[in-house]
Amino acid sequence: MRVIQQDDINILKFSNLSIKGLDHFSTTILGGASSDTYCSLNLGQYCGDNSEHVAENRALLAIALNIKPENIYVPYQTHEDGVCVIDQDFVNLSIEEKESRLNGIDAIITNVKNICIGIATADCVPIIIYDPRKEVLAAVHSGWKGTVVRIVQKTISEMTVRFGSFPTDLLVGIAPCISQKYFEVGDEVVESFKKAGFCIDTIGVRNSVSNKMHLDLTQANKELLLECGIFAHNIEASGLCTYADSDQFFSARRQTIRSGRMLTGGILR
Repeated sequence: MRVIQQDDINILKFSNLSIKGLDHFSTTILGGASSDTYCSLNLGQYCGDNSEHVAENRALLAIALNIKPENIYVPYQTHEDGVCVIDQDFVNLSIEEKESRLNGIDAIITNVKNICIGIATADCVPIIIYDPRKEVLAAVHSGWKGTVVRIVQKTISEMTVRFGSFPTDLLVGIAPCISQKYFEVGDEVVESFKKAGFCIDTIGVRNSVSNKMHLDLTQANKELLLECGIFAHNIEASGLCTYADSDQFFSARRQTIRSGRMLTGGILR
């Protein structure tokens, strides 16, 4: 990924998604109004930060993206497999109806131009999926629970059914998340992955000192994407760790639940 400074904030961009028709982004912590553990570009509405600071931060992002703040759509995520399609009918709903439909959603898809869709993360895996042929965009929040229930595959299935997307056309960016080195889990999490059909040998390694398993969520989601038929060369992963790089990223595991959130998403142009 490469860093682009847009106005007062830093935005990360993928090489494979930097194409005509799409304006995508993944934010860092830099350039906002929040303080303390939310310092400074916290864009998450549901993590305990001052709501005025979050609104100011979203306004900064909107300026950088050349879009109105009210046209930024971010769901209330619950680490499940809910997928919401934002079409023109959705855009025409009242604010209350929009919030209701985005409650309990961890992936959003749109074909509407000049609106921004995004998901909030602070260690979980943020994924952008773009269909340049059908001009459809998805943003997926895939923590370990979302990975186990294969939310990224369910999102691709919805893109296929609803918009006629072909997996071989899709371009994917996996934004910064916690790395395998720092994602230590208990045996109950390992069992959840095994029951879901994952091969632990390809996504996990056991720490010889702690005897704890460390899982690679990026690799697990790559495997899910490949199973769908997406070409390996169309998948770009950032390789950046939210836990390790405190200068750029929030991390719920490093900072506890009182941490800010980055946004990852995009706009169809």
